[in-house]
Amino acid sequence: MLKEQLAKIQPVSESWIAKARTRLDNLTKPRGSLGFLEDLAARYVAIREKERPAIRAKDVFVFVGDHDVVAEGVSAYPQEVTALMVRNFLAGGACINVLARCAKAMVSIVDVGMIEDLPEAPDLIRRNVARGAQNIAAGPAMTLRQAETAIAVGIEMAERASAGGSSIIATGEMGIGNTTPSTALFAHLLPAGVEDLTGKGTGLDEQGLQSKIRVVQRALKINRDSLGDPLAALAALGGLEIAAICGLCLGGAANRLAVVVDGFISSAGALVAMRLKPEVRDYLFFSHQSLERGHLIFFQKEQIRPILDLDMRLGEGTGAVIGMQILEDAVRIYNEMATFQEVGIEPGA
Repeated sequence: MLKEQLAKIQPVSESWIAKARTRLDNLTKPRGSLGFLEDLAARYVAIREKERPAIRAKDVFVFVGDHDVVAEGVSAYPQEVTALMVRNFLAGGACINVLARCAKAMVSIVDVGMIEDLPEAPDLIRRNVARGAQNIAAGPAMTLRQAETAIAVGIEMAERASAGGSSIIATGEMGIGNTTPSTALFAHLLPAGVEDLTGKGTGLDEQGLQSKIRVVQRALKINRDSLGDPLAALAALGGLEIAAICGLCLGGAANRLAVVVDGFISSAGALVAMRLKPEVRDYLFFSHQSLERGHLIFFQKEQIRPILDLDMRLGEGTGAVIGMQILEDAVRIYNEMATFQEVGIEPGA
């Protein structure tokens, strides 16, 4: 499945970008006056390859996975919070639920790597690959097979969204401790220094931060012989929900969907996808720059402009849903604004 998806991903057409720019330049406004909104709209047109592409249904996928690395004290919250938050998502009481209602987006919660099984949760999409990722400070997080299977879950969700009529999908995640494997992936794949990338996650104090830095350094050292390619690095350093996010990015691109990427953890999954297939970048809209300090380094090194900077660091897909709404604003401007010709104005007059 992975090879098939990679083969389907093509760069967006420059001719479609040019077509979109022509219309944007003829809307009743000074040329380029809507700035980055025009860039967003043009890329969406090129992704969809339609003269006037509608915003169809919107889907947010919150992938859930646990991490045994929490035993190293890298999180201010215990592992049990993962399952408690999943129950909150399913009950509609989390921030992602509130923002998705505002955006009129469907939220799907996907268990790809939770430790706890929730038999009382009928709305949970059950694709559990393993009951948690292993401790990356002691060895690989996953086998290659597990990483591939988790990627396939993300691809499946993208294909489900496409078949259901969606044109925009968004990444989300939940997993206590998952800033640690994300930091390790950034350190290896960018590459960048662990001390510069590592942040306080859920709220570590300075002592906890220094300990987390040492854990990430140990993970990179102990897994150094298992980092031969992006997939191997994902299996060694990542997590099941991070792998599923990678798959969602790949599946979205293969199905010509706009993929809105959430924060620090989602960007780690997106980075793996970009390393597996550089053309996937054309389909990704990075919603915001997280307060997690390594996120800025990611954007700088990859020369990517995020849509927003709101000092957010929640995850769940919250930033992505806000980004979805801005992308929809951009596309509606493109589709619904009058042109100079339609209102009888000579451009430049």
